[in-house]
Amino acid sequence: MAINNDQNKEEVPDPSSQIQELIDGGFEHLEKEIRKCANCSLHEGATNPVIMKGSRDPNILFIGEAPGKTEDMTGIPFSGRAGKKLDEMIGYMGLSPDDYAVINVLKCRPPNNRKPRKSEIEQCKPFLMAQIRFLDPRVIILLGNTAEEAFFSRKEMQWGVPLVTDEGISVLKIFHPAAMIYQRSRIDEQKELLDKNRHLWE
Repeated sequence: MAINNDQNKEEVPDPSSQIQELIDGGFEHLEKEIRKCANCSLHEGATNPVIMKGSRDPNILFIGEAPGKTEDMTGIPFSGRAGKKLDEMIGYMGLSPDDYAVINVLKCRPPNNRKPRKSEIEQCKPFLMAQIRFLDPRVIILLGNTAEEAFFSRKEMQWGVPLVTDEGISVLKIFHPAAMIYQRSRIDEQKELLDKNRHLWE
């Protein structure tokens, strides 16, 4: 990183220019940059960066929080217990494999699956936003509060109440699939949120 000798401070890269550089390089360049990223300490304990799974031309993009233990081992998002709940939810939505893609806010696993720190979210955000631009979904489904924080920064969404971005993308926040494991009452609540928003993807 360049140093400003006049002020003796590190220059913080402009996120928008970072995103554009990633996009200009193409999807393979983006994946390569994610794999070699060392911008924060999370890469030191990561077995595999976790990039995405699913279609590269999805109608719906699911955004989760961060890789867990199984995801770190496999390099595939939502491949553990929460992934099984996500698969059940996708089946309930009636989606085919070509309909959706899945990514996470963070690409490396936080120690002991702790909540991502704001600084980590910001370091990974250019990757997240570049992925969204590449995948160009019609609907984005934010799986929990961390995904919302990364996507909107300070905007607070209501559960199950969609918003439309300036680009015309419908954005919906629902419960993270892990909530279905630890709070079984959320299963029926989640189905209600999905049922009232089926018009977004059907």
